[in-house]
Amino acid sequence: MKRVGEVQILAMPTAEAPEVPYIVAAPEAMRLHDLTAQHRQVIEALRPLQRKGKAQLADLDSLIAWTNRFKGDATALFGQIHPTPKLVSVIDYHGGGAPVIDAENGDPNASHGRHTGVYTFPVSEEWKRWTGIDGKSLTKDEFGEFIEDNADDFLDPTPALLGQNTADAEPWEMRMIEIAGKLQGRFGQYAALNLLSREFKVHEVGHLEVKTSRDTGEQKVQFLTEHRDPDGQPLTLPNLFMIAIPVFEEGALYRLAVRFRYRKSGSDIRFIVSLYNADVALRDAAREAMNRAQAETEVQLLMGVPEVGSS
Repeated sequence: MKRVGEVQILAMPTAEAPEVPYIVAAPEAMRLHDLTAQHRQVIEALRPLQRKGKAQLADLDSLIAWTNRFKGDATALFGQIHPTPKLVSVIDYHGGGAPVIDAENGDPNASHGRHTGVYTFPVSEEWKRWTGIDGKSLTKDEFGEFIEDNADDFLDPTPALLGQNTADAEPWEMRMIEIAGKLQGRFGQYAALNLLSREFKVHEVGHLEVKTSRDTGEQKVQFLTEHRDPDGQPLTLPNLFMIAIPVFEEGALYRLAVRFRYRKSGSDIRFIVSLYNADVALRDAAREAMNRAQAETEVQLLMGVPEVGSS
């Protein structure tokens, strides 16, 4: 290059200003060369200029430990519940304060948000099984096999839930009593459900009901159908039962009310179970875990997705 003509260095990074581009100007008929990438590659050959990367953490404890290892004054946690519960730790998040518009020196509190840790909450196997049958129509055999395979998840109702000693009921029992009141139902025991799935028989009894208006003489005829047990007595079945399962892997157990219904069409009987307020339990479990992360890292928790970095 020097044999052809003089070369002029237009800009060159230094130790004090490594962000300056490396640009040289060559004589006419020669191309302009931007050596910035090559120069920075040489500088970072042994040590990077900035920490960056995304860590995928396997459990909440690891995310907390990872955040505590790298956190700074600007570190922030971002939580989201839908569509999938997730917690993102952005180590080099933007610093606080109003933005600074400075074309020469830039905003001293701005950062790239390139150093992040992500924990995606894994739902438990028990949660997958119960939500997998939520609202589905099951045959008697399918229902029986399911409750036998998941017998450990059932909780029998306490005396308070059966209407006894309600004055001494615990807060969770009061919530279950309120649920039973809203649904106009009563809680049943696991043994009764298990027996039901084995020996449940329904007889339909139909009759006509005629109502006559005294003022007009108009008559209304209605066909009524009642379900009775084999002895001819009206069926009085519990329409609620209670389970205790973890929402997330290795998480605390959550008590859930489960609605129980049956449908009869001809000789076929179908059972339907529905988790009551399952989305509320998922949200509460996620919120509890996120609040724990915030408390143990002493880092600000924001609900949402960060605008910088990779989540």
